[in-house]
Amino acid sequence: MRSGAVDRFAANTGLEFTGAVLKPGKWVVHNATNLWDEYIYLQGVQQANVRLLRQVEDLSFKLADARENVAELKRLRALISLSPPPTWSRVAARVLSYRIGVQAELDSIILDKGYLDGASKNTPVVTHEGVVGRIVKAGPTTSSALLLTDLNSRIAVISSSNRTRGLLVGSGNRDELQLKYVPINAQLAEGELLVTSGLAGAYPKGLPIAKIVSITHSDISLFKTVMAVPLASLSNLEEILLLQATPATMEIEAKPLSGETASSENAEQNATN
Repeated sequence: MRSGAVDRFAANTGLEFTGAVLKPGKWVVHNATNLWDEYIYLQGVQQANVRLLRQVEDLSFKLADARENVAELKRLRALISLSPPPTWSRVAARVLSYRIGVQAELDSIILDKGYLDGASKNTPVVTHEGVVGRIVKAGPTTSSALLLTDLNSRIAVISSSNRTRGLLVGSGNRDELQLKYVPINAQLAEGELLVTSGLAGAYPKGLPIAKIVSITHSDISLFKTVMAVPLASLSNLEEILLLQATPATMEIEAKPLSGETASSENAEQNATN
């Protein structure tokens, strides 16, 4: 009996010892396997996150591009809503660059249309908001347009309500124009719109161009001091329209004038050159 008890004790002791030895190893193997599985899982999650981040970036670029396309579409719709005056046609163009600052000779813009597209010297440049300026130099595929705010700009205009004439002169400031040669007794009001008079032939009659913001009188001058602001946003131009006179228009302008009308129009022609 003692021998059997000893044998059973030895057997149980051996099993316990074996279990005590194997359990830590099994725990290590089990946890190592779990750690490896978790590592593989985290690697997969990381790769999925990288793919998602790339997709988010791609969608962000596409969204920005879509917004830009929508903004461009709105601008183009507004632009083509402008119907050219009778006997005039229109050609759309994009603004390639600005020439501004101390180093620039003229306050002007460079357009992607040249004389091969019908752009020529003195071609009117407009947007749906109003007059922008006129072409001063045209190459085969590009041209330069003088903005109406440049110091060299002169445009014959007439007030929309009181029909008072004057010469709209650039000040060199994008937000400021001066209406010159308005008699001291002429009827004019702040807030009144100025449109092209059509005299001198450079611009068709009736194009909106500026709004009067101030009128002052002087005791030593025969003319009022009238300041205006351009209607077109000259600092944010992207697309514009070139207005081209049809052959019928050019024939009418080429006919000789007589009397007082001829003298008046010749004077304004000289002022705009």
